[in-house]
Amino acid sequence: RLEMRNFGVRVSIIEPGYFKTRITNVENLGENFKSVWAKLPEEIRASYGEDYVKGFSGMLKRMQMLFNTNLALVTDCMEHALTSRYPRTRYSAGWDAKLLYIPLSYLPSMLTDAV
Repeated sequence: RLEMRNFGVRVSIIEPGYFKTRITNVENLGENFKSVWAKLPEEIRASYGEDYVKGFSGMLKRMQMLFNTNLALVTDCMEHALTSRYPRTRYSAGWDAKLLYIPLSYLPSMLTDAV
């Protein structure tokens, strides 16, 4: 963002939370993970263990409950950034981005890692 300022280009950062899209489709993510897992050498799979795979699958299912379906929250930020005379530097779209990720970014890394 700062590097582009020298060229007269203003950059706005849009930081969305979790939204339900084709990219975040839990079934696709799970299948991709399983495909990569199957291609790993046995020694790497052994070092992670089967509990890692089960934990990852469970985490995907829990994350799905947090997905926001209202993509207008993101596109409204994009529209404002593109059409505003004075666009903001950062836009946070979704309740999780505003209430979780922004506050987490101010915490010490040790606390953030624990969360």
